[in-house]
Amino acid sequence: MLRFAQSPTHDMNIGDLRIAILNYLVSQQRHEGFTIRIDDTDKEAMIEGKDTEIMQILEKFALVHDSVFHQSEHLHMHQTLAIKLLEEGKAFVCTCNEKQEHCSGRCENVDRSEYAKLKESGEPFVLRIKKPTEAIVYHDIIKGEISTTPDEVGAFVILRQDASPTHDFASACDDMLSGVTYLIQKDKNLSSTTKQKHIKTALGYEDETTYAHLPTLINDDDTFSIKWLFEEGFLPDAIINYLLLLSNPDAPQEIFTLPEAIAWFKVENISNVAVTFDIEKLRFINREHLKNMDDKVLSTLFGFADADIGKLAKLYLEDASTVKELRLAIESIFSPKNFEGKWANQMRTMETLIQDAPMFHDYNDFEAYVLNESGLQGKDFFKALRLLLTGADHGPELSTIYPLIKPYIMEIAS
Repeated sequence: MLRFAQSPTHDMNIGDLRIAILNYLVSQQRHEGFTIRIDDTDKEAMIEGKDTEIMQILEKFALVHDSVFHQSEHLHMHQTLAIKLLEEGKAFVCTCNEKQEHCSGRCENVDRSEYAKLKESGEPFVLRIKKPTEAIVYHDIIKGEISTTPDEVGAFVILRQDASPTHDFASACDDMLSGVTYLIQKDKNLSSTTKQKHIKTALGYEDETTYAHLPTLINDDDTFSIKWLFEEGFLPDAIINYLLLLSNPDAPQEIFTLPEAIAWFKVENISNVAVTFDIEKLRFINREHLKNMDDKVLSTLFGFADADIGKLAKLYLEDASTVKELRLAIESIFSPKNFEGKWANQMRTMETLIQDAPMFHDYNDFEAYVLNESGLQGKDFFKALRLLLTGADHGPELSTIYPLIKPYIMEIAS
């Protein structure tokens, strides 16, 4: 089983999505389940509705899951397992400030009678797991052998003063209960992985877990949230393509889809070197995916169901790279034109002619008719005609645009 865990305390960013994609991809390669966990242990920092947004984003990327749950649903189980550790002498009650990373040491040998008195007194306390007796060692697919000394792990909090579990304790319990045996995470989670491995060992969990900690993704912050990328017009397929290429630069091809990558991608080939999120590279990949998109499907992004409108949009891919930029070009063509300014009179003359003209299938015949009937020449003709048909003073050749817009010519030239 693999999983993706996300906290509903911030917008999902490009680094979070990278983790989700890789865990899903490996689950498909291994024919194992893929579960989604909403890490809602930090109630004060939670943002209302963010959990629903997380699921909607994953759906847009077609990361199909077998199950989904909130950590808070397992609160009773977390508390039960924490008490189990206490009863077995593997955890202890601590009156030190819960924000302290390490206990002073005076609490570790409190006996049951003192614990009972403490509960009666109402003095706040936390539950800490005892530090390990030997180094915690495990193999990471990307980083190699990871070894952490007992003092580096320390005796850390597993239940807070309000009896809620800490993130590390809840995560370890949930992974154990869900049967998660393969974890792909950010390398900033290395210390948490060690703590969670210690927790699972203390609870008697013996199943082997495979670990892979991804090197840092520079610019992995809310500047490049997934919401922002969608708003800017980046396609899910292109974002997946870029993130997998970033993780595996020796891919057999530069442009691909997730189903194609499942056949060849190897976590073992991910370099243990920090990488930088490059928005310009993403723009290039997005442009290539737009070029490859079915014309009719592309047109639906602009409110049409017409393959010719998809072809029209692709004419603008010399300069545009996103759906947002293409939409501006299409809207400029179909929006009411601005009949003010230097070319206003010429545009009005052409508008009248076009509204009364027969349908011309060939652009040259259309141009010859308007040129002859208007009596306009040079820029007075060509500049005004471009503004009338496209709403812009530059762009693809009108001879390539006209065959794709001629059924709408009456609407456009007005």
